[in-house]
Amino acid sequence: MTSADRPAVAEVLRAVAEVVLTRPAAAHLPDDPDRLVAERAPLLVDALTRVPAVRRDAAARLASAAPRVRALAGLLLHPDDAVATAAREVFAPAARVRPDRAAERADRRIADLRGRLSRSEGRLANARADKEKTDRLLAEARARIQEQDETVARLRRSARAERARWDDPRALADALLDRLRERPDDPESRDPRNPSEPGRGGELLTSVRAAGIEPATFLAGLRAVIAPAPRPARAAVTDLGLRVVPIGGGTEIGGSCLLVEAGGTRILVDAGLRPGEAAAPPRDIERALDGPLDGLVITHAHNDHCGYVPAVVARSPGLRVLATPETAALMPAMWADTLKLMRLRDRETARWGGEPAGPLYGPREAADAARRCEATPFGAARTIGALTVELFPAGHVLGAAGVVIRAGDRRVVVTGDISGFRQETVDGYALPEAAREPDLLVLESTCCAENHDDRAERVGDLTRAVREVCAAGGRALIPAFALGRAQEIALILRRHAPEVPVRIDGMAAELAALFETVTAGTPRPLTVLGGAVAVANRPRDLTGFRRGVVISTSGMLTGGPAVQWARRILAEPDGALFISGYQDEESPGRRLLELAERGGTFALPDGGREISVPVRARVATMRLSAHADRRGLLRIADETAARRVMLVHGTRGRQRAFADVLRARGQDVAPTAAWRPSAR
Repeated sequence: MTSADRPAVAEVLRAVAEVVLTRPAAAHLPDDPDRLVAERAPLLVDALTRVPAVRRDAAARLASAAPRVRALAGLLLHPDDAVATAAREVFAPAARVRPDRAAERADRRIADLRGRLSRSEGRLANARADKEKTDRLLAEARARIQEQDETVARLRRSARAERARWDDPRALADALLDRLRERPDDPESRDPRNPSEPGRGGELLTSVRAAGIEPATFLAGLRAVIAPAPRPARAAVTDLGLRVVPIGGGTEIGGSCLLVEAGGTRILVDAGLRPGEAAAPPRDIERALDGPLDGLVITHAHNDHCGYVPAVVARSPGLRVLATPETAALMPAMWADTLKLMRLRDRETARWGGEPAGPLYGPREAADAARRCEATPFGAARTIGALTVELFPAGHVLGAAGVVIRAGDRRVVVTGDISGFRQETVDGYALPEAAREPDLLVLESTCCAENHDDRAERVGDLTRAVREVCAAGGRALIPAFALGRAQEIALILRRHAPEVPVRIDGMAAELAALFETVTAGTPRPLTVLGGAVAVANRPRDLTGFRRGVVISTSGMLTGGPAVQWARRILAEPDGALFISGYQDEESPGRRLLELAERGGTFALPDGGREISVPVRARVATMRLSAHADRRGLLRIADETAARRVMLVHGTRGRQRAFADVLRARGQDVAPTAAWRPSAR
């Protein structure tokens, strides 16, 4: 056979290929006969020469073919190996043509892919180099920003110190008198731009001499007018019958209220509501209201410290209310929200057939309390009857203050809620000299049984957790207290994860805007909203906001928009709910944390009923406490060095254990009960 027989050979092989393709054993082969001939001609030859069944079927297929085709097929169908070998000499070249071309194409494809891979590796190397350069530039920028922040902070501190110095009339008098004392003929006192002019103060002293007045006499008289000598202090009254009585929030967290009496003067420090109950006043408030009150000092604007103020003001005509400017600005918004919640509670109670309790106060009482409030800056002493009150920075939240109360030569220091670390919204506490070695230190003890992790680590944990949720395409809910915690978390995310979309909902959004207004023009203005942080658009965002973080009230999941968000996000496998603050023993937030350990469904409050939600989302605690921990409280006790310490605003068991620690360190701990100073 020669190459001239190839067309007939191709026809024979195509017929054989059709035979082979009809057999189940050939299921892995191409289903196109022409393609099978091009790629597998040797296989077909082997099948024809070695498999009797294939020879038989092929002979039947070729029986009606042209004589030349039948003749060529006979060679293939002959069982003699020599004939088969001769047939392969003709068939093999035809079988190699197409596979060789396919191999060439494959080689070209491999070469092309290798080229692409090489180029991709080059681009990857360039990208890595660019990333390293960007990381270096970013690190340098961050270092410069930190350096600039430190410079700005130094300048602000210097400006505050300078402003305080010039607020002192004696400092002003000294500066003016120094100018006037300069001799007119002193070259150093002359204006370098006009050296021929007399020295500073020269003209005035020349006029004084012309009037026949000695300059020294004139200067002494001027000083007496500008900065008169302080009057001799009156002898301190040693015993005004000082008495301190915890009215609320003594061995519980919330409903804070402290009665201080001396010399016929009675004042309260705080008047808060109890959390976990339907707007309940301080437990023993009637003990304080059974006689006239002269003053009410509010440490900060959290409801568990100020929520009952309008009711106290309504029952105490002429009562003076003292608070820092920030607290005075924030409290009306808190009272308005409390009034709304009280009305909602009454509607739900009536809806389920109960007897509404009625609100503790109304809009008129809240407005009257706001008008009575005296904005009192830190360090400014205010006298209320026989008592003198001075506020000092307590950290914790914006505007929070501790209180130094003087009764003659006796002093009581009330910390209120206090913290010593810097936050995004406020610095730590700053004890004045008046707070050193008091007769009594009334110390909050919310976190007296725990030592917090480093704050930077806690911020890092929160940031990483949020980024993980967002990278997976999910959303995280952070129930937060409306005042302080919500704004703090928003500012943390704005600083450390600016790419994460954030929505603030509920009362927290209103207070975020108020934070900006209250701090505008101060040395530390706050910008909470803007960039990736915005106010939530409910109800649209409940389903439309699919990736990011939602910060919403209430912090314990007792109600508010946080419950609406939780219904949806808890059921989402790619979602998360992060508890960020203290949870009361009976709060839904505490129950959710306990359930998250074992899984299941969770009952969310909905007015007077509950709605069960499957918990598929991640549930975790991301504590960012604004209270001093065990170490911080011990440090405060050491710094004040009080004669006695009374623990308030904590749970009884933890207070007992912490009191033992204080005693072991040499502190004298007073019971959380009525206290009088011992004789010196």
